[in-house]
Amino acid sequence: MQEFIPFPKISPVIFEVGGISLHWYGVMYLLGFGFAYWLGTRRAKQSNGIWTVEQVDQLLFNSFLGVVLGGRIGDVFFYSFDRFLADPLYLFRIWEGGMSFHGGLIGVILAMLWTSHRQHRSFWQTADFVAPLIPFGLGMGRIGNFINDELWGRVTDVPWAVLFPNGGYLPRHPSQLYEAVLEGLVLFLILNGFIRKPRPTGSVAGLFLIGYGTFRFIVEYFREFDPTVNTAQDLITRGQLLSLPMIVLGAIFMLLAYRRKKS
Repeated sequence: MQEFIPFPKISPVIFEVGGISLHWYGVMYLLGFGFAYWLGTRRAKQSNGIWTVEQVDQLLFNSFLGVVLGGRIGDVFFYSFDRFLADPLYLFRIWEGGMSFHGGLIGVILAMLWTSHRQHRSFWQTADFVAPLIPFGLGMGRIGNFINDELWGRVTDVPWAVLFPNGGYLPRHPSQLYEAVLEGLVLFLILNGFIRKPRPTGSVAGLFLIGYGTFRFIVEYFREFDPTVNTAQDLITRGQLLSLPMIVLGAIFMLLAYRRKKS
């Protein structure tokens, strides 16, 4: 009989004092934001006055709000809209739901538009600065999903399949870790390697959209179907439908960026 990997016994709550608990998922988001702040301020100091630490503070604070608000609203409207119509207060019960990357991305874009206007710089200059800071936080978030025993993959017989308790102790793809590696580590290396040389304005943001959209589209083939929005008979999942426009737009943005450079 084939042996599979038992799910590690990690409590999603690190500690609880007086009814207030600290969750691993929240810590992962804080680590991602902390790393983005450290790297962003470091690059501001090396930008020869193009960016100041104060401007990065403002940008990342606004972006953090965009991630949280957009991520929650996006999760409700993209994946749980029927539940929201039946119970509008569900939108505010964050502990009962999740966060949507695509909603968070929309929130960040709105935050960058507002911040760019306030700082009198182009949106694409802001987007190119922010994009390489994001993947580390994405990877941390996926590790948080793994610890929470959620968003696990489809049933499989691969040797590294994990027996998730919430997945019925069936051997499943650890798709959260696939995403942590692709969307976190690999995308971080691609983007931060890409910016080692001067690039046309807008091309870094375009590459981010292509990279994330492609990796998310691939991993969706290993993630368990969400029965509220997809069935096993669907040829494409909701996550893939949301990722395709990212890939197309990213390619358009890169093409326009290099055309502007030539002209």
